[in-house]
Amino acid sequence: MKQLTLSDTYTIHNNTKIYHFPTCLSYIEQQGKIRYGQKFKIDNLDQPTIYMLIIYAIQDQKEARRLNISLNKGILLSGKIGCGKTSLMHLVKPFMKPKNDYKLKTCREVSFEFAKNGFEALQAYTLKAPLQNRLAGYCFDDLGAEQQIKHFGNDCNVMAEILISRYEDFVFNNSITHLTTNLSASEIESFYGNRLRSRMREMFNLVCFDTKSVDKR
Repeated sequence: MKQLTLSDTYTIHNNTKIYHFPTCLSYIEQQGKIRYGQKFKIDNLDQPTIYMLIIYAIQDQKEARRLNISLNKGILLSGKIGCGKTSLMHLVKPFMKPKNDYKLKTCREVSFEFAKNGFEALQAYTLKAPLQNRLAGYCFDDLGAEQQIKHFGNDCNVMAEILISRYEDFVFNNSITHLTTNLSASEIESFYGNRLRSRMREMFNLVCFDTKSVDKR
């Protein structure tokens, strides 16, 4: 098969891009092989999950309504360890509109930054850049893998603080945040509290891998 480009995944009709899901899958698989090695392969069980992510990324309003996806919320991508959450959030990025672009950052990295630099380290994720009307887009990867880190004796549930701050900007400025996690809803409440869990329901579309999705590591 020839090497596909993003423009191969759609045709233009009446100035509107019409995406072709099978070609999107082929493009993602090719990019996955380039990024992660020739063993990368899209499992049939994962196709519904990928479809939802692509519909969100291309902002297909009609199909999003059918799938009960809000284009004004972020994505909470849930699945067991090794199912491919992180790789997919990297691989669907090219489909995102420029205004919805995001950086991926592991929750462990964020916690280590806090341990080193204190509360100042959190400002990169909770404060707007000059001349920006909303926070920069982020996908915080592997929520729950971080630990409660201390900085000179200050306890802080780092990701809870960041997500609550970003929730406030989500409400007032439509700032978008994405997450990946292998935690269940009850585990999220146990780790981060009911206050954050209730806000997460407002902030995120829950997109789940099939429980039978295989470990791809």
